[in-house]
Amino acid sequence: MRDRQMLQDARRAREFEAFVAGAAGRLLHAATLLTAEAPDANPRARRLLTLALAHTYACWDRLRGEDPYDRARQYLALRFANSAWHQYGGPLGRGRPHPRSALAVLTPRERLILVLRLYEGVAEEQTAALLGMPTERVHALCDRATATLLHPPRKAAPTVLGAKVAPS
Repeated sequence: MRDRQMLQDARRAREFEAFVAGAAGRLLHAATLLTAEAPDANPRARRLLTLALAHTYACWDRLRGEDPYDRARQYLALRFANSAWHQYGGPLGRGRPHPRSALAVLTPRERLILVLRLYEGVAEEQTAALLGMPTERVHALCDRATATLLHPPRKAAPTVLGAKVAPS
């Protein structure tokens, strides 16, 4: 009995290691996009990835034909959504996205929807179901986020104190 359990554990470990070898890079990139951190300095993204992989490993035997990548991606997205307020709120702007990141101008919810829809290719209906939102809201947020990235808000022109405008 003990030998059979050891063989099952070894098989499970090999399968999971193969999964991680194939999926961890893409999941880390998705997590980095979500957190809007720099690719070379992404501690929050790495934490999200670690939690998603740990959760996937914990339920590995219960997947029964379900795609482990989908399970890990769902957990990653939900964990990000649930912790977004804590990561990006708080005093003194703690946890703000990296200023050079193109996605830093988006809200955490917009980033989440954009990453799921455009980077991961998740259908609108699936994204809405995952996040508990109406499909129309997901569509509107995705459109707004895309428009913001394509046409970023302009910065206000610097004003010079004491400058007078000449009449025309």
